This record gives sequence, C-alpha cells and structure tokens, in this order.
Amino acid sequence: MSVDKLIQGYRDFREGGFEASRPLIEDLVERGQRPEVAVVACADSRVDPAILFQADPGDMFAIRNVANLVPPMEREGTYHGTSAALEFAVKGLGVKHLIVLGHAHCGGIEKMMSAEPGVADDTYDFLPSWVSMLEAAHRRVLATMPNADDETRARACERNAVLVSLENLTTFPWVRERVEAGTLKLHGWYIDIATASLSAYNGETGHFEAVA
Repeated sequence: MSVDKLIQGYRDFREGGFEASRPLIEDLVERGQRPEVAVVACADSRVDPAILFQADPGDMFAIRNVANLVPPMEREGTYHGTSAALEFAVKGLGVKHLIVLGHAHCGGIEKMMSAEPGVADDTYDFLPSWVSMLEAAHRRVLATMPNADDETRARACERNAVLVSLENLTTFPWVRERVEAGTLKLHGWYIDIATASLSAYNGETGHFEAVA
C-alpha cells in the first residue's frame, strides 16, 4: 500500500462517493453531525468499523485506539484522548448506543499476553502501560483455561478485553447515569476478521452469541 494509492483513492471518492453523498454531506455540514451510535474500535488497519458495517457519513462516531480499550474514569494527568472522545459522544452528541468492538488477532492484546512478568520492555514507551489494563483479564483466562492452547487463550482474552472496556465505561458517571435512565445502551461486540463472523455479548447468559 503506497501513498499514491491513497491519493488515487481520494480522487475516486471525490468524483464518485462524495458526489453520490453530496446532499447528505451538505446537510451534515449545515446542521452538524447527529450520530446515534459511538463505536470504540481497535486502531488495527484491518478493522475499520465504517467498512465493516457499511456506514454512511454521519452514522457513527468512531473512537479508535490500540486494543479497543476504554480506560477507567480518572482525573489525574492531562491528556485523556479516549475519555475525551467518549465524553463528547455522550454529553455533546447524545449518542444512544455505545459499542465496544473487539476483534480476533489483535496485536495489542498479543503484545500484552507475550510480555514477561517483571521484565521491562525498552522497545515501547507507552504501549505496555496502555495494554496493562488487560492484565486482570489475562490472569482470569489463564486461571479458567489452564489446559487451553495459546490460540484459544488469545481469542478468550480478546473477548475479555471487550468486557473490561464495558466495565470501565460504567465508571464514568455520565455514562452510568444515562444507562440507568434508559437513554444510553452499552454493547459488546466481537468480530473474527478471518471469517467476518460477528458476535454480541449477552449479559444474561454471560456469553458472546453469533449475530445472524
């Protein structure tokens, strides 16, 4: 994939998709965006939620980071990119649905799972701390699946990452209040990028169930 391909893609969009969507885009510019759905997705180049769900401009507010993680609510520090995006989606745009979209073969989760306990990683400055949010989920997978192979454990950890993010979403008071009021619904989804198989977490059964 070269930059030239991106430029050509832009030209194709400008002459094709943009013109076809011009009335919608002009309305979104004039009246502002009004998405009802926000998606927390991975930054992985293979997992673009707009492509996966064939969304039109204005359909979804996408928040992407390594391993589709939502950090817990905290006021310390200065720069909270994911938290700021969530706050804008919920308080500013008033989205009605928040989806955490996990996926198979996640590089960030693989990095966390392969780290040696107590051994500092000098390769990355920020990644180890970020994915450390999943250490508890990883320990839970190891404890409950002692005889599973690495592949099975990885898939389980990826699904657990979705649950960690859903749990962390409820630490934000303005998320929790809207969920309790029934004006905001949380969803945990997981897609196998090799087969395009989507599953959704069912809180009543405690399992991810296939979406037909």
